[in-house]
Amino acid sequence: MAPRSRAALDFGDVDGFEQRLARRLEELQAAGLRRALLPLRSAQGTRVQAGDRRLLNFSSNDYLGLANNPGLREAAHKSLGEWGVGAGASRLLCGSLGPFHDAEAALARFKGTGAALLFSTGFAAATGTIPAMVGPGDIVILDRLAHACLVDGARLSGARLRVFRHNDPADLERILRWTASRRGDGAVLIITESVFSMDGDLAPLGELVMLKERFGAWLMVDEAHATGLFGEGFGGLVQQAGLSGRIEVQMATLGKALGSAGGAICGSPTLIDFLINRARSLVYSTAPVPAAAAAAKAAVDFLATPAGAARVRRLWNNVAAMRERIRILGWPLPPAPSPIIPIILGEEHVAVAAATALRERDILLPAVRHPTVPRGRARLRLTLSAAHTEAELDQLTDALARALPPPPRHD
Repeated sequence: MAPRSRAALDFGDVDGFEQRLARRLEELQAAGLRRALLPLRSAQGTRVQAGDRRLLNFSSNDYLGLANNPGLREAAHKSLGEWGVGAGASRLLCGSLGPFHDAEAALARFKGTGAALLFSTGFAAATGTIPAMVGPGDIVILDRLAHACLVDGARLSGARLRVFRHNDPADLERILRWTASRRGDGAVLIITESVFSMDGDLAPLGELVMLKERFGAWLMVDEAHATGLFGEGFGGLVQQAGLSGRIEVQMATLGKALGSAGGAICGSPTLIDFLINRARSLVYSTAPVPAAAAAAKAAVDFLATPAGAARVRRLWNNVAAMRERIRILGWPLPPAPSPIIPIILGEEHVAVAAATALRERDILLPAVRHPTVPRGRARLRLTLSAAHTEAELDQLTDALARALPPPPRHD
């Protein structure tokens, strides 16, 4: 038997295993990159209970305040009574429960696509869909700031990977020209977010669509942070741009503006039929919780009502009000409004110190650090909800003025 490496010997011994992990944790701590879970003793909302502290929450993706909404709770409760807690197995193995099909039909109408398919998480949607569509011999081109799930899905596919500069159609065109002589019979898949999760800026979808059509590529758009917020029917930025019929794959999440949990892929019936057969994270995973699908459908139905439209308007009013407060404090803003406002502080320890100072003032606004964002771009990621009040925005503004270092100069 060949001798094992030193690393393998470490992990083969319980003491060596613990010591190795402890050293890695110490390295993360020294670099300002160690994370810890914050136990909450309350439901998700604009105020949450953490130990003996009642914190004002500006860290959640619950943009419309639906995560604890009575209508969604009622839909989930009714589903629990009829369909139980779990789905039993994968949808292909023991049958596909009614709430999944009801939610998929609602999502397809909501997104303006022919069909939709639920996954247990948005991460599972990405890592199942991308490797199903492309593989060795194909090319995937990602925006440099694409979410980790999209990057991991692209890597799992075995396709050749290229990255274009963030929101830079000219750089994408350069890479597409490069692919023209190298793709052979392979496919080219372009992947972007529509609203970027850490920077809050918007993708130039119209230009990306024109490029993919000119070069015969496909386009996948992650609408996680746009679904429920943009467009005439609140289907997302793709809908707002009038591009629903020109984008091959739309990805959505049910756990942000829609207040539930899970992910979805929306597209043509042929795409969905193909994914049912080839997306490994669907084929080999237990189906989502039926109550979550029922709650997501209730959220989509709610957004079609005047009360739902009013909820979205309240969010955008809060976005405008908070952007003005941040501008007055002297911090730069993303060019286009979204519920995500990054306050970029640079070094990891500076962001951690600011988040700690805010926590001492009963504000929950955690530091976001590498590898979630590039080194030297650590930040506070401020997210807004329709449920925040003007008084809460004032409280946050006062805390930021006291807790943040001086803003960057604009000489």
